[in-house]
Amino acid sequence: MLAMVKWYISSLNASFSSRVPEGEWEKKPYNPVLGEQYFMTWGDVEGSGETDVTCEQVSHHPPITGFYIHNEKAGISLNGHNGQKTRFSSTSLICEQVGQSLLTLHKRDNESYFLTSPPLTVNGIWYAAPYIELTGNAYIQSTTGFYATIEFSSRGWISGEKNHFKCYIRKNAGNPKEYLYKVEGQWSGKSTITPYGTKQSSPFIDVKEGEVASMKDKELEEQGDMESRRIWQKVSEAIRAGDTQTASVEKSKIENKQRAERKEREEQGAQWVPKYFTWEANHPTIFSLQRMLASALKNKYDPPNAGNWVYKQE
Repeated sequence: MLAMVKWYISSLNASFSSRVPEGEWEKKPYNPVLGEQYFMTWGDVEGSGETDVTCEQVSHHPPITGFYIHNEKAGISLNGHNGQKTRFSSTSLICEQVGQSLLTLHKRDNESYFLTSPPLTVNGIWYAAPYIELTGNAYIQSTTGFYATIEFSSRGWISGEKNHFKCYIRKNAGNPKEYLYKVEGQWSGKSTITPYGTKQSSPFIDVKEGEVASMKDKELEEQGDMESRRIWQKVSEAIRAGDTQTASVEKSKIENKQRAERKEREEQGAQWVPKYFTWEANHPTIFSLQRMLASALKNKYDPPNAGNWVYKQE
């Protein structure tokens, strides 16, 4: 579980912090079209083997992305889905990250970890300098009988630390008031670990250390028509050239094509089916781990469903 928490925290930094260059702000993302696909590979790091990534937009209303990440050499896979429910507060955009995922260690008798994602807040919108902060809670539940609760907090007006988190690791069969370890720090920087019953902390992880895996994807001309860079090629080129008018025109072409295809399906009574993922409404492993977590957390965790967009194995 400690290794799992390390990976989880480092993945947050990669997803929400390190991808934004120093001195720059968040950019408004494209709105993925139904069936849009993305493939890439992370290169080998210290003999870990390559890691392949498959993503597909499995729903447009609401927006949901299915993903499958697999490292054959290490015997690890991560399969899940992610979507967003957004609302505005006075000065921020609040985004609830709906969805869940399952990480499986295939060489350890399919040892599995159920993961949720924390809500995020986009601040600085009205100042044209948007940035992301994580808030609320996220959870990790393993088939080995351990679970982790992770609490995120943002920096206040007067005090507080940017990108702060506090994580407690406990046994499902143990006293919920006691914990095995407490991990605390910045998910975009350094954190420490403290065993229960002591005040002695030691370094846990510095997410800015270590080698970053290289990213590889196919050349543009080798990509399929539904792959992200092909779909948004002309829009991206216009944005880079500072031609907002052409970018708007090309974006409208993509959206109108999607509307026409949706209308044609409705007229034919056809249902769109994802190419790489299928919905499993009651995934047995997710259902089991959710029950374990809900039992430990009592009224603090109430999953909306036990489903997952499962990758179609070839």
